[in-house]
Amino acid sequence: MNITLTRTGDAAVIAVQGRVDTLSAPTVEQKLTQWLDEGETRMILDLSELEYISSAGLRTVLVIGKKAKANGGSLCCCALRGMVRKVFDVSGFSLVLPVYNTVDEALAAG
Repeated sequence: MNITLTRTGDAAVIAVQGRVDTLSAPTVEQKLTQWLDEGETRMILDLSELEYISSAGLRTVLVIGKKAKANGGSLCCCALRGMVRKVFDVSGFSLVLPVYNTVDEALAAG
C-alpha cells in the first residue's frame, strides 16, 4: 500500500495504491488524520490504483469523511475501478460519499 498527497489548487488529491485491508487501514487513517490536523480541508481520494478495499478500509474512509466534515471540510472519492467500485456500490458508500469518475471531475465539483 502506498499513499501520496499532491496539492491541486485548494484540494489535496490523495492517491492510494495497492490494498487497504485490516493491516493497512490503520496506517491510511493515521496519515489522512495527520493531513486533516495539518489543515487540509478539501480531500479527494484518487482510487484509480487501489486494487482492494476491505470493510476495515471502508470504515477508514467513513471515519475520515466524518472528521473532514466536522472540521468544515469535505472528502470525496474518484476513479474507482473493478472490485473497488463493486464494493462501494454494494455497501452503499457510493450514496454516502460523493464519487466521481475522474480526478478532474472531482476537482471541478469544488
